[in-house]
Amino acid sequence: MADLLCDHYCIFLLIFNFDIKLGVGEKTIKEVCQEYDIDVDTFIYLVNFLLNDELVSHHGGVHMLDVSLLIKFLGKSHSYFLQYRLPQIRTRILDTLKTTSQDVEFVIKRYFDEYAEEVNQHMSYENDVVFPYVEELLKGQLSSSYSIQVFEQKHDQIELKMLELKNILIKYYIGGDPLKLNNVLHELYTCGDELFMHNAIEDKIFIPCIKEIEEALVKKK
Repeated sequence: MADLLCDHYCIFLLIFNFDIKLGVGEKTIKEVCQEYDIDVDTFIYLVNFLLNDELVSHHGGVHMLDVSLLIKFLGKSHSYFLQYRLPQIRTRILDTLKTTSQDVEFVIKRYFDEYAEEVNQHMSYENDVVFPYVEELLKGQLSSSYSIQVFEQKHDQIELKMLELKNILIKYYIGGDPLKLNNVLHELYTCGDELFMHNAIEDKIFIPCIKEIEEALVKKK
């Protein structure tokens, strides 16, 4: 596990969303997963997806994944973005904007706040509607009024506006501390990448898993 983390820093967010703590010593991936009661096949599948999503998506294999664990992981990811990542970026943006014009400050602040609210609505819908629906599926209860296709059709790319915000800063931000601006831009780029991968996990792993469960329940009827 330590070798994996040292070689691929993008895995840190994955293990933290699984509540895995550092200090893994010389334990193998399997040993760490067993310690934290995490299905090792699901964990390794997600690791491989983060490292090469196109290859993993092409080969499939979602039928072997622990859907309850996926829900837990996605829910923790939502908390990370809504309670930590976006508020942290907002604080850094406001600190950076102190030295620019009020007009630019107003536009960027409003844009970010509106975007953060969109992300909140997007993820709250998943927490309040999609995940409870899937939990009922796992109990064998098939709904007559909802399916994962409804979610799939309305699932948008929430990371795109994050990347648009950096364009606004690049084009219209004047003056101020360039090092602070560098940090903000770096945060916007990396958070955009994190949101992209979060969406990709939902689109290419979570949704196909749920479709298989729905199809299996329909066949049982």
